[in-house]
Amino acid sequence: MATFTNKTFAKDDDWVTPKSAWEQIKHIIPKDKVIWESFYCDGKSGTHFKEMGFDVIHENIDFFENDLGDIIISNPPFSIVKKIMPYLLKLDKPFILLMPVSKIGTQYMKIFKEKLQIVIPPHRIKFEKKSRTDSSPNFDCFYYCYKINLKDDITWL
Repeated sequence: MATFTNKTFAKDDDWVTPKSAWEQIKHIIPKDKVIWESFYCDGKSGTHFKEMGFDVIHENIDFFENDLGDIIISNPPFSIVKKIMPYLLKLDKPFILLMPVSKIGTQYMKIFKEKLQIVIPPHRIKFEKKSRTDSSPNFDCFYYCYKINLKDDITWL
């Protein structure tokens, strides 16, 4: 895995979210909403949501040229989160994004100041990558939630 110090992280941005990562938050995803899994990667996330009984849109289209579904749930490419967050603010639609813990202190996340809720997984998520057998990242992730109306601002799973 690329590290933050060797500046190759952006070139290594296609890590796939395992189904288990979505299963652990299934209980907080609104059942009556159409999910837009807005970042395609290998297409598996859309399949995972369908297998869990959700109505999902998951197409290989440009995120910045579309506005689909009722709620966005995704693991976005970490290298473009700085560009993604202002677009999400413009859309003003509920979202759950799986991203590194380190994103919380960035300027582009502060546009959601006092509007985000955080869900903390019980363990480090082991992402999948075809070209690697060891897919353990060297960082932890949170689920960043907007307009999900959780009971608490910080939820530990």
